[in-house]
Amino acid sequence: MGLFDRIGRVVRANLNSMVSQSEDPEKILEQAVLDMQNDLIQVRQAVAQAIATQKRTERQVSQSQSTAEEWYRRAQLALQKNDETLAREALARRQSYQDTANALKSQIEQQSSVVGKLKQNMVTLESKLSEARTKKDMYIARARSAKASQQLNEMLDRVGTNNAMAAFDRMEEKVLQLEAQSEAIAELGSGDTIEKQFKALESGNVDDELAALKAKLIAGDVPSLPALPSDPAKRSAIDHELEQLRAKLEES
Repeated sequence: MGLFDRIGRVVRANLNSMVSQSEDPEKILEQAVLDMQNDLIQVRQAVAQAIATQKRTERQVSQSQSTAEEWYRRAQLALQKNDETLAREALARRQSYQDTANALKSQIEQQSSVVGKLKQNMVTLESKLSEARTKKDMYIARARSAKASQQLNEMLDRVGTNNAMAAFDRMEEKVLQLEAQSEAIAELGSGDTIEKQFKALESGNVDDELAALKAKLIAGDVPSLPALPSDPAKRSAIDHELEQLRAKLEES
């Protein structure tokens, strides 16, 4: 293979690739349907023109036959007048118009065949055009769906390759840590509450003892206090304890 052949093949391949990449399915299908519509218009025009030609030929046949019949009546009239020469001329004219009518009849048969084929082609093209329109709408919808899916996949790929998902992962870990800290604080708080409850129960026992002691004082069941010691240090300690007891009684 020569160098120029290889270069030509490379150029054609690149051109085909560029054309394929630049083809928009929606635009191509729209143009294809438009071309079919234009073809159908031309076929309809051709059918209409063929039908008009056929009708014109039929009128010419009718006129030729009518003229031939008229010359035949004239030939009869000439013979009635004993003018054989004029009758012969009239018959010659009649034959000429009759030949024209016969030729036109043959032409009408050919035109009828052409018109029939054109009508059949027109019906076929109309059917194909209707089918093409249906397929066009379907393929355009599929092309749009595929394009949207492709764009979505590209967006998902971009999301998966950038730092967005990593940021979400970091925030998830942070939220989990905050939740764990909140649970730990709640557990510590509940422990303090239990401790307070136990302290309340213990303080309740002291209150019960003070209430019992008050009841004994009121009833006079409290035993007499022993004699105060003579030692000043011991008496000071007793006085101090007595003051504490009075303070407790006053608080209650």
